[in-house]
Amino acid sequence: MTAADPRVQLVRDATFVRLGTDGEISGVRGSAPDGLFFQDARHLSRWRLTVDGTAPTALVPATPEDDDTAACVLTPEGTRDHPPAYTVFRRQSVTEGTFTEHLSLVGNRPEPVTARLDLTVDADFADLFELRADDRHYVKPGAEHATHDTDDGLLFSYRRADWHARTELTCRPAPDTAAPAPTEPQGATARTLTWHLPLDAHGRADLHLTVRAHPHGRPLPAAPGAAPRPRRHESAADDLTRTCERGLADLDLLTIPVPGVDGDDVRVPAAGIPWFLTLFGRDSLLTAYFLLPYRPATAAAVLSALAATQGQRHDPFSGEQPGRIVHETRHGELAHFRQVPYGRYYGAVDATPLFLVLLHAHHEVTGDRALAERLERHARRAVDWMLTDGGLEKHGYLVYSPDPGGLVNQNWKDSAGAVCFSDGTQAEGPVAVCEAQGYAYDALLRTARLADGVWRDAPYAHRLREIAARLRDRFTADFWMAEADFPALALDGDGRQVDALASDAGHLLWSGILDAERSRRVGRRLLEPDFFSGWAIRTLAAGQRPYHPLSYHRGSAWPHDNAVIALGLARQGLTAEVRTVAGGLVAAAAHHGHRLPEVLAGYDRSATAAPVPYPHSCSPQAWAAATPLALRTALGREPLSP
Repeated sequence: MTAADPRVQLVRDATFVRLGTDGEISGVRGSAPDGLFFQDARHLSRWRLTVDGTAPTALVPATPEDDDTAACVLTPEGTRDHPPAYTVFRRQSVTEGTFTEHLSLVGNRPEPVTARLDLTVDADFADLFELRADDRHYVKPGAEHATHDTDDGLLFSYRRADWHARTELTCRPAPDTAAPAPTEPQGATARTLTWHLPLDAHGRADLHLTVRAHPHGRPLPAAPGAAPRPRRHESAADDLTRTCERGLADLDLLTIPVPGVDGDDVRVPAAGIPWFLTLFGRDSLLTAYFLLPYRPATAAAVLSALAATQGQRHDPFSGEQPGRIVHETRHGELAHFRQVPYGRYYGAVDATPLFLVLLHAHHEVTGDRALAERLERHARRAVDWMLTDGGLEKHGYLVYSPDPGGLVNQNWKDSAGAVCFSDGTQAEGPVAVCEAQGYAYDALLRTARLADGVWRDAPYAHRLREIAARLRDRFTADFWMAEADFPALALDGDGRQVDALASDAGHLLWSGILDAERSRRVGRRLLEPDFFSGWAIRTLAAGQRPYHPLSYHRGSAWPHDNAVIALGLARQGLTAEVRTVAGGLVAAAAHHGHRLPEVLAGYDRSATAAPVPYPHSCSPQAWAAATPLALRTALGREPLSP
């Protein structure tokens, strides 16, 4: 819940629900939709309670008791002289594919009363891509919605060709009546359920409601059990430690099961809520890298999951290419019918080298050879992709071209216009962004070390080192802007330097593609006031024409971006700069309950007492949650106690 979005968000086991402060779901769309969401679909789009014919008053607005549970206190209408006859205590929670509500009605009078409750319910089964506020419209030929009354509730059904999804509502006690919702247009699927609940003098009545989502291709989840759930651990530790603890708790909330390379499910961090509760290549790889000293098993799971989805063929629609690591996976209706390319979408220039970086880093940190041996074939195919379809042999760099059906930009700054010249013009492809070249350089050297030490292939290792050395020499000659004393954000398709001053340069300190002296100059430049807001390093230095503090990638500040930069600063021995970046981010987190959001507005710290939130930020979000762990590593702090 934030000032910008007062809705309450509950999350557990790859499922989340967003509610109003009175516990209601109104079916809104746009940048902050409400509803019950599971497997990229909205399984509950209306949940409206009335008592004695009117909307109740919230004496206590919905307040989270924990990450997955909230409670509020409601009453029917009343006056000072005629106070409400009863009070409704409402408690709502979420677990895997399931939303539960317990209504407890407590009589306030010395004589019996009968409470009338009406609950209007609907499920629109909207795909997440339909709900975004970007004016997209998708034709869904043959789609059929239906609502069926059952003995103890409702069953909502949605069919389109071979696609079938359901939402089941079970009520204890069963409703007295069920009828089409009178305020809904004719033919709508909403139903209003009615109960007449007798209350003895100062007595009590209870109503239990359970909503179970049945996505396409999955059985109905079992009723929630009584197994204990992980809870946040509060401590009296310093702010960085509390931010780390909050981040680890958020990563537990975001963990989802996906198939691994050997067929069994592995548990990986999904990217974020509300839009990205699914496997993402780049996000999961950097999250796992940040966690390596603390939770190395996350890296093993992510590598296994991404190896299982590694590209096998050429598919222009999805961007799939042999050896390429996936950008994102989706399970919704629009992906199923290929109305969007994101079922398995490969539009990322950087996920493939980051896969190789993480594979070696996991071996380096754990000393475990088994995973590096198991994924040798996948690693070699990833290198082959970098050399061929990735562009290293043809263009000399990893490149991408704008994808009209997917992403205009395929680096981490993937919004339209993010890779721009200082006048704001978007670079046109094939585009070579600077940080991806650093990742490629690091990936080649790390894979060479695996070839030497694990795979026993010295000639292959020698070849990779030679390719890396040539890339480094080329990069310095082509990307370094002498007048600005700073690397270009990218090269466009004509080889021109894309000259906006951007935070991507900080990633080069982490990968090591720049020499030590240039690295230190870049690191110090990123702490100048036009880059560093006091909370974090901005994506684009202020004062340039395209700078906007509320843009997605042209002036905002991203915690994970700062985490990579902090690791690079530490690699270059810039310890004072590491402390400055870490101090700003930890201070920002303290204003958000020690939870770092996905992105912050770029306003200067001197202008506001607290960091200004970016209005469409995901929260919780995986690589932001892992950022404090990376900061802890960059600061040289000891790992957290288990």
